[in-house]
Amino acid sequence: MLTTVLVTGGAGFIGSNFVLDWIASSDELVINLDKLTYAGNLQNLETLKGDKRHIFVQGDIGDHNLVLGLLREHNVRAVINFAAESHVDRSIDGPEEFIQTNVVGTFHLLEAVRDYWGGLAENDKSAFRFLHVSTDEVYGSLEKSDPPFAETNRYEPNSPYSASKAASDHLVRAYHHTYGLPVLTTNCSNNYGPYHFPEKLIPLCIHNALTGKPLPIYGDGQQVRDWLYVKDHCSAIRRVLEAGKVGETYNVGGWNEKPNLEVVQTLCAILDELKPRSDGRPYADQITYVKDRLGHDRRYAIDARRLERELGWRPAETFETGIKKTVQWYLDNQEWVNNITSGAYRDWVERQYLV
Repeated sequence: MLTTVLVTGGAGFIGSNFVLDWIASSDELVINLDKLTYAGNLQNLETLKGDKRHIFVQGDIGDHNLVLGLLREHNVRAVINFAAESHVDRSIDGPEEFIQTNVVGTFHLLEAVRDYWGGLAENDKSAFRFLHVSTDEVYGSLEKSDPPFAETNRYEPNSPYSASKAASDHLVRAYHHTYGLPVLTTNCSNNYGPYHFPEKLIPLCIHNALTGKPLPIYGDGQQVRDWLYVKDHCSAIRRVLEAGKVGETYNVGGWNEKPNLEVVQTLCAILDELKPRSDGRPYADQITYVKDRLGHDRRYAIDARRLERELGWRPAETFETGIKKTVQWYLDNQEWVNNITSGAYRDWVERQYLV
């Protein structure tokens, strides 16, 4: 009988939230495989120290023997694949790493899983699942009047990051169609919440606001994203893993389309309330417009009606409730932020935004 789940990328932002939520609601053993690149952080998992339900393994999804050994040793019933390079700006600056992790790494992971799955008893084979976590960015960019992305939208990735994720999605689909591997894919909108690495818009602006630095806004700030609180995303993944139809894709969104400028202005207003500046001026005074990034997609939006219709899932948080929880978390966890924002990351942000 298979009794364990393997989570890849489980020390990153979304992966660590998923592991924490899973263990909070289940006694099932979690094997957490993470390479611990710059965005992987064991401090995210500090509360699980000594918990026998969580086994952390530092390693690469591209290491076939390691992955296969973990699957066999722990009788894994499901793999949830979060492992990915995920920052568009970094993919523009250096795309090769994204191809290696997101495309080649996913291929090697699929090969190890296929070897393991092929050797299972028939009952275990039918119960096994490989859930691949992907992004709305594979669908390209929307015009203002376009309907949100549905699962039937064609793929039109516009950045090296989104192209690498699109390729990994296609590999997962092909391994189901060709080999019968029981896969599920989720494509999510922009996540935010606790443990978010502060190179992304929301945590970057919270950190910069509190440290008196400019809040960099690309271009005119009217790029629209659908914002999904990370714990809602985790609950959606659990639901798809539990009841999703094998071979299918489910879009996960928050029903919260917001321009980037409005998001930052909302952050500033919350900070004005929770931790006012010592000089009494509003944090919005720190907003600074910077040169737009190359190929910047104008709008993403997710149609998550299939997930609600077929599996009964809807997000629990509105943007207003989720963003306030997020700001409060960062205020309450400044030691985590300070540990993250030292060293090479700080140099990269300064070079990227030229502020």
